[in-house]
Amino acid sequence: MQLMHSVYSLGLVRARGYWRIWAFGALLMTLAACSPDPEPVAGIPADRAPGRWDLTAIYADEAAYEADARRLAEDQTRFADSCAGQMTQARRLADCLAQYAGLMERVSRLAGYAQLRYDEDTTNTEALARKQQAEALQAAVEETTSFLEPEILDLGVDRIRSMMRSNDILSGAYRRFLDERLRLAAHTLPAAEERLLAMTAALGETPANIYVALTNADMPWPTITLHDGRTLRLDQTGYQRGRQFADRGDRERVFQAFWNAFSGYEQTLGVALYGQLQRDRMLARARRYDSSLAASLDRDGIPLAVYETLIEEAEKGLPTLHRYLRLRARLMGVEQLKAYDLYAPVTQASPQFTLGEAEQAVVAATAPLGADYVQALTHGLNMSWMDSESRPGKRSGAYMMGSIYGVHPYVMMHFNGDFDSMSTLAHEWGHAMHSHLANRHQNFLNAQYAIFLAEVASTVNERLLIDHLLEQAGSDDERLFILNEALESLRGTFFRQAMFAAFERDVHGRLANGEALTGADFSRLYLALVRRYLGHDEGVVDIAPAYGIEWAYIPHFYYNFYVYQYATSIAAANLLADQVNTGERAAQQRYLALLRAGGADNPYRLLKDAGVDLATPAPYRSLIRRMDRLLDEMEAIVARRGL
Repeated sequence: MQLMHSVYSLGLVRARGYWRIWAFGALLMTLAACSPDPEPVAGIPADRAPGRWDLTAIYADEAAYEADARRLAEDQTRFADSCAGQMTQARRLADCLAQYAGLMERVSRLAGYAQLRYDEDTTNTEALARKQQAEALQAAVEETTSFLEPEILDLGVDRIRSMMRSNDILSGAYRRFLDERLRLAAHTLPAAEERLLAMTAALGETPANIYVALTNADMPWPTITLHDGRTLRLDQTGYQRGRQFADRGDRERVFQAFWNAFSGYEQTLGVALYGQLQRDRMLARARRYDSSLAASLDRDGIPLAVYETLIEEAEKGLPTLHRYLRLRARLMGVEQLKAYDLYAPVTQASPQFTLGEAEQAVVAATAPLGADYVQALTHGLNMSWMDSESRPGKRSGAYMMGSIYGVHPYVMMHFNGDFDSMSTLAHEWGHAMHSHLANRHQNFLNAQYAIFLAEVASTVNERLLIDHLLEQAGSDDERLFILNEALESLRGTFFRQAMFAAFERDVHGRLANGEALTGADFSRLYLALVRRYLGHDEGVVDIAPAYGIEWAYIPHFYYNFYVYQYATSIAAANLLADQVNTGERAAQQRYLALLRAGGADNPYRLLKDAGVDLATPAPYRSLIRRMDRLLDEMEAIVARRGL
């Protein structure tokens, strides 16, 4: 099941800046009246309010879901009986791969439907039971099909290549699947061992489950009193709200109390993260990799140079980050930023707009991607593909699910009328259009694209939205607001995620070298890293020792080298948006070809064919140059105001 997250995961919530911006004038009106060709958005009413999605396109009712679940069990048995030990001929192999693809498509549909139903109302016990049933179905399919890859590899490379040459289906629809099996042959185990790893997969989730249970359910959260006498309970939602307060004293109270709560569980959370590192190390060694990082990258065929170049170039770009942070302090009227100043509110009065107005703005912003893209996006927005209203029990955050093949993508978000909601709308529909185009042009197996690609399309849409709004902005006030949003995105998505990637590389490497790692060790290592990135020694941001516990707050450290892909994606998206914005049809077509390809080829190679080589410094340096240009304009506006 494919969930593309934006603001759902706590470690990736976009940071907000605090600006004394005076008024927004007609910003709302410029957002809505934005398309050079208004016809594609004519079907989107400006007064449209948030609503709910329609899941009947997946299953007409619960009875249809249950019937499909029963048929899946029968098809699993048929697959095992007809394919295990019997894939020695090209035609038979093609038939078995078709059965396998059908099983995977079906279980994705069942699991996707169950997840969407549960996320509509997480208090619904029937929906929870259905979700758990679907997870059991997924595990059963994985176990049933675990013989497939080892038996294919037992045929030998020469035999498989010969079968592919003699069979158009194997060399066409299943070429990518077979190529990947051959590429990973050295790291695929005999059938019995693969089955054993499949059976123990749930055990490997224990460290992450401990983290989730402790930090979401069991930790006793403090309650603080604010300067005006109000109180605030500092669970994770309360913290995200409190760190954005305008009053600096309140923000300091929030940080002290929240991180003190985490520090009380430093040792326990350290044991959980250490267990995750051990799990990743065990799986890497079982599959004959030199390191956990190598195992993670090789899953999608990503060169190690991508990871190393990202961190190297991000650290070379720290002077630009420090330049932004110093300007931030200047606009806040403080001599030096503290850690609790990094998430303060952007403005004292955020612009507000309807869902329809936000949708119109997003559609207009994507005009450089061509009429077909705009038409498909407008169609999806009008056809109940999205659940956008806020209500009790609904899952928090935002995501896109694109793995329900043969139907269409689904988007979940909470639209509350502010700029962040509009940006989230652009982001999630970038994911949705990627899946929509991939599903239309690829078979099920080839349509499922790697996470390495997933955040590119979403971030391209965010960038196009920023570019469009800057073009429409009619005053310095509006430009300051939008420029800050762009800079905060670069700070939070590029530099912060690159810092997380550096932390992961460090702690995994220390484990491999035989070092003991306690919660105190994680805090010490993280504090040194965050101080370096935020310029503590240079006097840019004063980072108190208590902030070292922040590693314990980041769920993505349990995802095995996941976060670097946010940073590489924003670098790729920046370069792709630059190319598309030239108006050259060739650049537009290269980008759309990338989306249509889905997972039909190596994701690194697909991006390279589209014009972005993430193993070289060029994309990252282009991103830093853009950040400097944004700062140039912001500083010029500030200078005109005499601040």
